[in-house]
Amino acid sequence: MSVFSTRSLAAVAIAGALGLGLSACGSDSKDDGKAAGTATQPTGQQSQPAPNTAGTPGAPAPSANGTAGKAVLKAGTDAKLGPIVADGAGFTLYRFDKDTAKPSKSNCEGDCLAKWPAVTTTGGVTLNGVDQSVVGSVTRSDGSTQVTIGGWPVYRFAADTKPGETKGQGVGGTWFAVTPDGKKAGVTATTAPPSDKPSTGGYGY
Repeated sequence: MSVFSTRSLAAVAIAGALGLGLSACGSDSKDDGKAAGTATQPTGQQSQPAPNTAGTPGAPAPSANGTAGKAVLKAGTDAKLGPIVADGAGFTLYRFDKDTAKPSKSNCEGDCLAKWPAVTTTGGVTLNGVDQSVVGSVTRSDGSTQVTIGGWPVYRFAADTKPGETKGQGVGGTWFAVTPDGKKAGVTATTAPPSDKPSTGGYGY
């Protein structure tokens, strides 16, 4: 064999070896790329912030007696007034002599209503110790539904700042805590209403 042929065969062998080496390197690089892509995909998904649900709308607006849509009437006993009715938060409820029970009608509007918030409801009434037969409702001039006991629309008193207070009793000779049957608390048939009691801050209306 000639020297030329021997050199040619050696060159072909070297070239083949180099080609195999390059092919192997390319294959490794491709596999590494696939592995990296698989690892980073979940990481990108996990970094997305969770939806913010703190401001989700839909909660019912509170009614005038502090409950979320549904009024609560709870019968109780005051040490001085005897049987009375409170709302779900324990605040005393009142009736107004200038209202009417037959038919039920509220005559407390404007400034009066600011001092004597009406007990309203948008989802019925929950009763605790109050007979269902004496509980009703009346539609106010603004379209809201006010709860009645014995036909009388019932209210809170703004000056009662703590549950159980009865600062509205006898105000202006027209406001009285309401009993579970709709009557005036602390007033008997033989006792005249304290009409001579001065109005507190003009809240008697």
